[in-house]
Amino acid sequence: MAQTSILPEEAELFGKLAADWWDPDGASAMLHKLNPVRLKYIRDQIDQHWQCDECSRTPLAGKTALDVGCGAGLLAEPLARLGATVTGIDASPEVIAVARDHAAATGLAIDYRAGDVQDLEGQFDLVTSLEVIEHVVDPAQFLKALAARLAPGGLLILSTPNATGWSKLMMITVAEGLGQIPKGTHDFDKFISPEQMKVLLADAGLQCLDVEGIAWSPTRGLHLSDDVRLNYLVTAILVPPQ
Repeated sequence: MAQTSILPEEAELFGKLAADWWDPDGASAMLHKLNPVRLKYIRDQIDQHWQCDECSRTPLAGKTALDVGCGAGLLAEPLARLGATVTGIDASPEVIAVARDHAAATGLAIDYRAGDVQDLEGQFDLVTSLEVIEHVVDPAQFLKALAARLAPGGLLILSTPNATGWSKLMMITVAEGLGQIPKGTHDFDKFISPEQMKVLLADAGLQCLDVEGIAWSPTRGLHLSDDVRLNYLVTAILVPPQ
């Protein structure tokens, strides 16, 4: 296994964005727009997997969650509000410092750590890693590290850009070109198609349960869709023992 999944230049880039991470109009504005879409998907998958009451405000009560590449907590905080005992890990000490301060200010107890998931111990009922795999050294080894942190019967949820001309146009040419996403955030050569993702998941001992797209339109903005050309979410579980 690779010694680390962290690319130092990536950690440095996101560390520079730490100060205004929670500003919905700041450098991370696109993540703020994306977050409600991702949360809807995650809640749906949680309800299906654990057969939760869809009206419950705390479907993750009694469960543990790990958010890998957590940034300053845009996902970790909602997971805590859904009842989970949450651990968040990120390569950037700067964003972890902001995450800790924001959680404290909102009265949430979240275990934030700066470091690499490959150095983490323990297992978690829910493991999330959104818009992260396209920034790591080795996606295959990264998925194996996530699988090692997933408890039996647990749920893994990922999101990442698709490796299409449409995603390159929208995310790099348009979004980065117009300053909606900081320039240099994405490297198209590291984008992964759903087909390739399923292979990587299988190699990591994971079974893909669901793939759903995140699409964009002028009338609806970002939304869940059968169209996976731009970005997509994946749900997986550990391959059941034979």
